[in-house]
Amino acid sequence: MPRSTLVRSVMTTDVVTFTPEESVQDAIRRLVERDVDAGPVLDADGHLVGMLSSSDLLVQETKLHYPTVVSLFGAYLELPSSHRRFEEDLRRAVGATVADVMATDPVSCAEDDTLERAATLMHDHGVSRLPVTNDGRLVGIIARGDILRAVMGASS
Repeated sequence: MPRSTLVRSVMTTDVVTFTPEESVQDAIRRLVERDVDAGPVLDADGHLVGMLSSSDLLVQETKLHYPTVVSLFGAYLELPSSHRRFEEDLRRAVGATVADVMATDPVSCAEDDTLERAATLMHDHGVSRLPVTNDGRLVGIIARGDILRAVMGASS
C-alpha cells in the first residue's frame, strides 16, 4: 500500500467517544471495557472539541494529596488537616468531568489526507492516533498501528 493511500481506506469508524460533561469515572469504565487508551471528545453537534487519553486520567488521579501520617513511639498519627484535604481532593477527582482533564485543541486529519501526512502529523505532535474529521465532525480515527498494518500489507 503506497504512502499516497487515503486515510479513509484504513481508519476505524467504530470509535469510542466522550462528551465534555461525562464523568471521569464513566470515561475510565468505557476505556477499559473497549480496551482502548484514548478517544475523541465531541460536543452536542458531533464536533471534535478534545481528546481524552488514559494518561490524562492517570494524571488526574495523581493530583490527590494523600494524608500525612506521623509515626510516634510506634503509633501512627494522621494529621487531621491532611485527611480533610485528601477527602476534598478525592471528592473532586471522582466528580471530575472529561472537560476537566481532556486535551483541548487536538491534532486531527481529514479522511482525504494520505497515510504519509497522517504519519507525519503523529510524529510531529507526539501522538499515537488522530481523530479523522470532515467539516469538523468526527468520521473515524487512525492509529499508528493502522498505518503500520497498511504498510506491512503492501509489502507482503
